[in-house]
Parts: sequence; structure tokens; C-alpha cells
Amino acid sequence: MRNGFLVKIVIAILILVISSFSYASDVGDPLPSWREGPVKRSIMEFVQAVTDQSSRDFVPRDNRIATIDNDGTLWLEQPLYTQGIFMLSRYQTLAKQHKKWPKITENNLTKQNIERLLVTTSSGMTVAEYETIVKEWLNQARNPRYKRPYTELVYQPMLEVIKYLHENDFDVYIVSGGGQEFMRAFALPAYGITPDHVIGSTEKTRYGYLGGKPMLLKMPQPLFVSDNEGKPEAINLFIGKKPIIAFGNSDGDRQMLEWTQSSPGKHLMLLVHHDDPVREYAYDTKSKIGTFSASLMKEAEANNWQVISMKEDWRVIFPFEMNQANE
Repeated sequence: MRNGFLVKIVIAILILVISSFSYASDVGDPLPSWREGPVKRSIMEFVQAVTDQSSRDFVPRDNRIATIDNDGTLWLEQPLYTQGIFMLSRYQTLAKQHKKWPKITENNLTKQNIERLLVTTSSGMTVAEYETIVKEWLNQARNPRYKRPYTELVYQPMLEVIKYLHENDFDVYIVSGGGQEFMRAFALPAYGITPDHVIGSTEKTRYGYLGGKPMLLKMPQPLFVSDNEGKPEAINLFIGKKPIIAFGNSDGDRQMLEWTQSSPGKHLMLLVHHDDPVREYAYDTKSKIGTFSASLMKEAEANNWQVISMKEDWRVIFPFEMNQANE
């Protein structure tokens, strides 16, 4: 009986030791929600190489530029871009006061209707007013599948990447085809990225006065589309330097990754592949949103771009999964 008691004590001690070791490993791991493998290893080896002054690949702090796409790379984009859901919701609210407005839903998003959504929901107000409207909507809107705010449906592994890059003196920019002012409304609390490091598609603004105070009025005219070839153009216009690391997830990011690869010295290009239908979604070549074409996959293979498998490379996808695991 005494031997049995001693065995139980030994087992308990072993469990505590193993648990402590596991916890210590996670604490020392800057990317704990990534599974061990070639993708995680490539990110960490890259950062270590470009920040080590004794390395031939060392990159001075001022040239450590990282660019990351938003939709589908930093947060959920299915079954419709979050900004699209916002515009539909606001349009339907405004339409109650305009009975002659045509009905617009997810099922009839023609080019003409999308333009109507942009004009009626994203212009004719000051930049500050628009920011307030977006923040109020994000505070109350809930994703129908996950029953959570959209700002909680950001990808935990990518939050860790952003933190890791910041800790290693990288300037991290969001470069997205999404609306610049829309993203700036939540980028700091959601990602820890300040508004001046958010680059996106934008409309023209007009300077004027409201109540004797200066203001910027959003106009219903496009100024810049930051997608496809517009991404490297935007990077050059707003940053003035080539990135050395870039993350994307779709055909719209192809040129940004090509631009990054053309930079001298060491560089790293990565694509998030949505292949997890259980925890998130599985889509690529046939999807109208976040299309990951066969030609993009071939280019990734030919140029040694890292393809991140959501299913295989990410232990968890969303921050609340980490919280549940800790509980």
C-alpha cells in the first residue's frame, strides 16, 4: 500500500515537471500558436538572420519593412468581406428612410450596386464621422457563424507574428485592397498597428470647414485602389522602401510578394492557404473572395514562397481559442 502511495507521488511530480517544461517552452516561444515545421522555422530563422549584426544577412533597423494584407491574412473574409457586410448593413438602415432606393443584398452585388453601396455608405461625411460610424458598427455587429464581434475574428498566429516583428524593430504595415479609413478605425486595438501604418484603397477627400472648424469630407470619387499592381505602387508611394517580408493570401497579393522578392538581400514571402473547413473555411481556386489560383500556387512553388496551411501550421486560429485552452 505504501509502495502504491509512493508511485502516486512520483507520477504527480513527473506531471508537474512536464507541465512546467511545457509552459516554459510556450513562454519562450514567440509564436506559440504555430505548429513546429518548415513555415514557422522559416519565419524565425529569417528574423534572427536579419537582426543579427554578425550575420551577412543583417538588415539595418530602418530597412526592416514588413507588409501584410488584411482580409483573409489578418482576419476572416468569408463568406463576405467584413467591410462589405458593414456597407450592406448601413445601406439597409439608411434605405428605411429612402423608400425609392433599390434593394441590395449579398445575392445581387453587381458592380453597379457595389458602387451604390460605396457612395451611400462611405462618402458625403467627414473622415471623423465615418470613423465613428465604423467603430459603432464593429462594437455591436456579430458574425452569424461564430457569434462574436468581427474584431475577435482576427488570426492569433498573425497577431503573434506582428508582435514578434515589432519586438525585432520591424516597421509593420497593413497593405490591403480594403478601405483605408475602414481599417484605420480598428487596426490599433485589433492588431497593434497605428493608423499611419495602414495603407488601403481610398476615396478623394475635400478640405473645408464645419462650424468654423477645419474638416476633411469624404467624396464619392476613388483616389487609389491598393490591390494587385496597386499594392507595390502604394508601397512605393507611402513607404518609399521595398519590404523584406510580406504576407498575403490571394491573387490580389501576387504583385506585393513579387515586389518583395525583387528587393536586394534576404527576403521572405508567405501566403496563407485557407484549407481548414472545420475551424474556419476551405477555399482557393474557385472562390470569388480570396481567390488562391493554381497559377499563384505554381508561382509560389517556383519562387520558394512559403505557403501557410491553416490546418497544419496553426494550432489555433482565433484568440478566443487560446483563452478557452488556458481555461
